[in-house]
Amino acid sequence: MTPEQSRPELASYDPKKHAELLADYCLYAAPGERLMVTGGTEAASLLREVTRALLIRGARPVTRLEYPGQMDDLAELASDEVLGSFHPAEATDFGALDGSLRVLTPEQPGQVDAARRARLTASRAELAGIRARRKWSLTLYPTAYAAAQANMTLPEFESFVTRAMFLDRPDPVAAWGEVRAMQATLIERLRVADTIRIEAPGTDITLRVGGRTWANSDGKRNMPSGEVFTGPIEDTAEGVITFTVPAQYNGTTVRGARLVFRAGQVVEATADEGEDVLRAALATDPGARRLGELGIGTNGGIQTPTGNILFDEKIGGTVHLALGRSYPETGGTNTSGIHWDLITDLRGGGRLSADGEVIQEGGQFL
Repeated sequence: MTPEQSRPELASYDPKKHAELLADYCLYAAPGERLMVTGGTEAASLLREVTRALLIRGARPVTRLEYPGQMDDLAELASDEVLGSFHPAEATDFGALDGSLRVLTPEQPGQVDAARRARLTASRAELAGIRARRKWSLTLYPTAYAAAQANMTLPEFESFVTRAMFLDRPDPVAAWGEVRAMQATLIERLRVADTIRIEAPGTDITLRVGGRTWANSDGKRNMPSGEVFTGPIEDTAEGVITFTVPAQYNGTTVRGARLVFRAGQVVEATADEGEDVLRAALATDPGARRLGELGIGTNGGIQTPTGNILFDEKIGGTVHLALGRSYPETGGTNTSGIHWDLITDLRGGGRLSADGEVIQEGGQFL
């Protein structure tokens, strides 16, 4: 058998099937609902299919296209007033929505000052909060740039995305139901825990989660998904954590980030690469130095980092901590203009404990 013959058959990406999953399962669109759909022009085929699917279901879609580099232009060229504030009409518009969908279209980032990006993000924190209080979903359209980030050809990445979302299954909704059931069992173990400890090379950190709610991320908000998460008690993180999976922040790669926490706040921050971006993110606002999320990846079908957080934080055998904004449904109270997930891989000898009991070792649940 030749190497070509031994390769698994690639799954074809179908934007219509993707759109139907988003409309029915992620947005669960109802007649009369005003639902915003935004994404880059590269995803026009998917955005068209989502808009059509919502119309068929009686919803009122509001579809907005962004040209490549639009956010870079805003961060680079906006006046001080525009950069540091939003127009009241934007809040009114967001407040009149029943839900929203954002389609990511990864692209080559521009060279924009990290401090200006951070200021833009901070000024939009209130808008992000309004969106978070309504139903929302986030997905990705497979672009050539995203494929290159993942070290795949575009057909290979399209196949990866298709399988990660179960779009290759006869009934993707049923497949996500299986994920929900598996994660519900894990949450039953975690919901009575007070102290979570994460140990790995370069990492030994504890967080308290008693009284907080664990969320079952089953693909409704993130498509694809495969994680359970909560909001740590804001002043309880103690110790050090080294993030071993490279992370992107506003288009810049950060590698080997290391954070030291005392009483829930970052007191030291270094990185092997992108340290200036890490420090700029932490300086966004006071809440950026505290944690808004602790997540545990469960998706065994995603095994290799792709450079995209939507997939990487779901890798089975990893944990991630998010700097910044909490999700209100977890009971978290931290507010910030950022929510930045950083990942550490436990598959190479890490350990996760709940109230002193080891529940995962080497990336495997016990």
